Formats: sequence, C-alpha cells, structure tokens
Amino acid sequence: MILEKYIAKKINTEGNHKKSTPAVKIATVGVALGIATMILALAIVIGFKNSVAEKAIGFASHLRITGITDELFTNTTPISVDSSICNMLKASPKVLSIGKSAEQSAVFKTDSDFLGVILKGIDANYDNSFFKNSLVEGELPLLTDSTASNQILLSENIATKLQLGVGESILCYFIDSDKVKVRKFNISGIYNTNFIEYDSFYALCDLKVLQSVNKWEDDQYTSLEIKLKEFSDTDSFTHELRYSIIGNSDAYGNSYFVESALEINPQLFNWLDLLDMNVWIIIVLMSLVSGFTIISGVLIIILEKTATIGVLKSFGATDGFIRRTFIYLSSYMILKGVLWGNVLGLTLCAIQYYFGVIKLDAATYYISEVPIEINWWLLLLLNIGALLTLLLMVTIPTQIISKIKPAETIRYE
Repeated sequence: MILEKYIAKKINTEGNHKKSTPAVKIATVGVALGIATMILALAIVIGFKNSVAEKAIGFASHLRITGITDELFTNTTPISVDSSICNMLKASPKVLSIGKSAEQSAVFKTDSDFLGVILKGIDANYDNSFFKNSLVEGELPLLTDSTASNQILLSENIATKLQLGVGESILCYFIDSDKVKVRKFNISGIYNTNFIEYDSFYALCDLKVLQSVNKWEDDQYTSLEIKLKEFSDTDSFTHELRYSIIGNSDAYGNSYFVESALEINPQLFNWLDLLDMNVWIIIVLMSLVSGFTIISGVLIIILEKTATIGVLKSFGATDGFIRRTFIYLSSYMILKGVLWGNVLGLTLCAIQYYFGVIKLDAATYYISEVPIEINWWLLLLLNIGALLTLLLMVTIPTQIISKIKPAETIRYE
C-alpha cells in the first residue's frame, strides 16, 4: 500500500474507531448536497425544455413547407408539394414523418355564445400521436381516405368556454370575402396540452372539409409538416431543405416557403434557451459551495493534526509527501460525497418522475408538474467536471503545510 494512502486512512478515522471525524462528515455531506442539487437542476431544466418544446412541435412540427402569403395569423395559400420533394424527405435518415395539413380561421357558434378559432385539418396518414397523448375525453376524429368526416376534436379550453361535451354538435362558420359557409361538426373528443397559446383556439378536423370549403383540389393543402427524429437537427435540416427547393413552385404556380418551429415561435424558444444560463449559474454556485466546504474541512483536519504533521516532518517527511497525504484524504471525501450525491439526486429525480410530487400551475408553466429527464452523457460530464474542480480546489488548503514547523508543533503538543 502507498504510505500516503495508509496515513490518510488513519487520519480519516477517530482513534481506534473506524468512524470518520466530524470535519470529514460535514465536508462529505456538503459535497453530496451540492452534487444532488446540480443533478436536480440539470434534470429539471432538460425535462422542462423538452416538454415545452414538444408541445410547440406537436402543433407545428419541426419544420414545414408552406406557400408564400401575407396573412397575419393563418396561412391559407394552398400548395401542392410534388412527389420528388416528398421522396427526398422520406429518404432522409433525419426525417421521422411527413404529413399534410391545412389551417383555416372560423367561428364556432352555439345558441348562447360564439368563439373565433383556427381549424387544423389533417388526413388519415398524419402522425396524430401528439393529440392522442393529450386526450382527456372521447377519441380522435375517425379519418379515412375515401370520404370526409364531420368529427372534430376540441380543446378543453374551447369546450369549457362554449359549454360543450363529447357527442354534442357545433356549427362552424367560415367567413369568405363574399359569403359565409357553414359546416356542422360532431365533437368526438376533447384534448388538453396546457399550452394555452394553442389550446385557446385550435381544433382538429378532417383536411377534406377545409379543402371543400376553400374549393381546393385533393392535392392542395396549407402546409407539408415534417417531423424529425432529433430536435437538434431542426436548424441544419431547415437550411438544407431551403437550398434544395429554392426557386421551385408547385403545379399551380405557388412558390414554396420553408419555416422551422424555432422561427414560428421565436420568443418561446429564446426563453427556453435562457434557462441554460440558470443551470450554469446553479452548477457554478454549487461547485463553489462544495469546494469551500471541502477546503474548510481540510483546513480543520490540518489544524487538528498539526502535531502529527510535526512528527512526520521530524522523521524526514517532505512537505510534498504530507500534502499528497491530505490530497488522498480529500479524494476520499470527494468521491464519497459525489457517490452519495448521485444516489440522493437520482432518487429524488425518480420520485418526481414516477409520482409527480411537485406540481406546477399549468397556465403559467405549460405543464402540470415538474418534469424530469436524465441525459446520461451530461450527467457523466457533470460528475467528471465536479470531481476535477473539487480536486483542484483542495490543493489550496494543503499549502499551509509548508508553514508548519516540527519543533514548535511538538513542543506545543
């Protein structure tokens, strides 16, 4: 056994008992709490960012191809994406799914109230998993390739405002420049995403209904929505797609326009990016707190063991030898603290993930409980970074060892 390690183990315990000294315990607990806090902060922010981003992407996909329009709120310029572009998208390993959709402003009217809404029309091949996971009552509209369906999916927000429920019917008015068109829908289900910006006025219906209202051809729709396998590919794939279809137009002479979810909701994603700064602040602060706790613990141990250091020096031990001894001792405390910090942090994450103990105001935060998501690579980097930082910081208090004089410490003892 290395002599420095042996002496460090002896210093770590009290007398003949194999219990750590109070200073060692306090330093270890300080490191554990710091690591647990960093793990929680990382898991919560990653979970929150991904949960909110998934809601925005659920309504608008990662990116979409539309027609160029001057409309402020909805894009009603129809396009028809040719098969070559569709085949190119399907062949890309980054693409998860593509789907046709249309958005049309309209007015819902009941006997006692009315409400302006946006109808999102989809077809039978559209990936509707986002709405399926958000169902609170009923079912999704039953869509087929042959006939148009009069079923509609309302948000809980809209259903509450209009006092409607599953199985009831609603009149929908489409206001054109010269006339008003009316369609009657049967409510098949109610969804709730807690994303108030969309839940307030988005309803889901059959694409064929909107094509009929606008007198579009079967191959015309508002946008071709593209969902990717990885959110991180959004920016790069948007630029690739723009370059691929630049100058192209559809069979009806309409020009293509590509926009990503980041461009559709810039304020939202900029706000989410700011959360990264909060994580860095917490990690830096907790690293400093843990580091100062370790430094304080090592200083206390050095002061307690001043006589022992004097005896070692009188037997010929160098300052470097004694300094390495206390660095080994610090390493025990740090490793033990990091281990218990991971156990505590991951346990708290698991409790919140499976039981949702801590709730949130969904109207403010878009989600009803604190989300948890573990990125194991980031967790590994966090642990390595914390270990290296703390090991560097403990070299500071060991510098005091060179100031200790053997004759004075032994006489004092």
